[in-house]
Amino acid sequence: MHSPAQLPLGWPSASHDARAQATALAEQACRTVAVARALLASGRRVDLTGLDRSVGLLCAKALDLQPEEGRAARAELVQLMAELDLLSLAMRADPA
Repeated sequence: MHSPAQLPLGWPSASHDARAQATALAEQACRTVAVARALLASGRRVDLTGLDRSVGLLCAKALDLQPEEGRAARAELVQLMAELDLLSLAMRADPA
């Protein structure tokens, strides 16, 4: 009988991978929102097509996290919420 395969040391577990994916998606969304805010501030129009899909994917990934992993990813999610709030304010203030 064969022994079960073991992952090499340092190889990410599936749960670590889910957290890394959720964190990367949150950071990417934050960068997208920050660019949109900068464009608005310079008087340019912004197209947020696709942002809803990115945030939806992030939400789905976040639901896959174990509670302790979700707590570990919380800072990135809170940062994204803050960036989205700032973008919302900037869009409402934009006369265009």
